[in-house]
Amino acid sequence: MSLPLIGILRGITPDEAVDVGEALLAAGLDRLEVPLNSPEPLESIRRLAEALGDRAAVGAGTVLTPEQVRDVHAAGGRLIVSPNCRPAVIEETRRLGMASYPGIVTPSEAFDALDAGATALKLFPAVQVGLEGMKAVRAVLPAGTALYAVGGIGVDNFAQWRAAGVDGAGLGSALYKPGLGAEEVGERARQLVEAWRAADPAS
Repeated sequence: MSLPLIGILRGITPDEAVDVGEALLAAGLDRLEVPLNSPEPLESIRRLAEALGDRAAVGAGTVLTPEQVRDVHAAGGRLIVSPNCRPAVIEETRRLGMASYPGIVTPSEAFDALDAGATALKLFPAVQVGLEGMKAVRAVLPAGTALYAVGGIGVDNFAQWRAAGVDGAGLGSALYKPGLGAEEVGERARQLVEAWRAADPAS
């Protein structure tokens, strides 16, 4: 079963994308995000989508406009992650049949995102909101709303965030930093996957 974890590959280049993607897939991560402020992000997405095919859902992060959504879709992307809540971005994502993960902090943003059709909500930055703030937001969300924590979540605190009610996580610098080779990224991914499973026996 696919884990509710998104690997964030900020700064990756097209030439290393496929090797890193294969390493992440082997470690158990099958949702991969290439932020659009990476070098040649659409080319990295295209290569990952072609190489991994149906084995993984590849897409983009730091997506801010409907035009960028269309560019990612044309490159073969299947998921869109944003740092903010823009209904027009969410609606275009869903119109094109892709999964939408908009960034939210407040209940107002959360409900705007859900009204626009968000697949799941990205609590960002989670480290700023904190566990108590997250629980307050979680308490008012409709039953069944998937909430992902992004920013400051990893091996050391998965258990606390899971116990407090998050459903998934986006993994950034704990997983990948520019210059890391595929083998090291794969090892980091394995440790993160093991820690997530330990925090959530149901997975």
